[in-house]
Amino acid sequence: MRSILSNSATSGRTIATGLVVAALVATLAALLLPVQLFGETASAATNTVTYDDDGGGTVNTRYGPLTAMDRDFVRKVRLAGLWELPAGRQAQERGQTAAVRSAGAILVAGHTELDRRSIEAGRALGISLPNQPNADQQGWLAQMNAAQGDDFAPTFAELLRRAHGKVFGLVALVRDQTKNSMVRSLANRANDVVLSHITALEKTGGVDFNTLHSS
Repeated sequence: MRSILSNSATSGRTIATGLVVAALVATLAALLLPVQLFGETASAATNTVTYDDDGGGTVNTRYGPLTAMDRDFVRKVRLAGLWELPAGRQAQERGQTAAVRSAGAILVAGHTELDRRSIEAGRALGISLPNQPNADQQGWLAQMNAAQGDDFAPTFAELLRRAHGKVFGLVALVRDQTKNSMVRSLANRANDVVLSHITALEKTGGVDFNTLHSS
């Protein structure tokens, strides 16, 4: 009888241990599932947003410390306007649907404001700013210029949506980490503007989510 009871107790502990292990596995799977649903591996999800370091270190300003990340952010806001403003105007003029023309108008309005704010921040903080689109941006504008008829809308939507998605992570990082009040104010506004642009671009129906992050 004692042997039977001992065996039963051992079996009970084994079952309990198995249930705990199964629960842990299920919890881990649940944590990883959202990552898998978004088409990424767990390691990819831990990648951090990067920025271009100009080597200038951190300097003190009347608005608080100004880091290399802060300066890169202000420059990128300015760069965005240099190509997205003409892209938005093209959409207003060449868009064959109300949604594309509306997205163009929203881009023009948003980047007109952000461009002004970035120039003000550059002057106040002593940040040198670009005056023309970079090589990649010029290439994107060339693709839009070459797109004819029905090809224009998806080209416009894909290029602009991809660009906004990439900068969105930097906006969030700067808003979280900057100690400079002027940069934080710019990041606050950029967050709202970029999100509104992403939404407007997606409403055009020209964004292919299957290929959005393929490049």
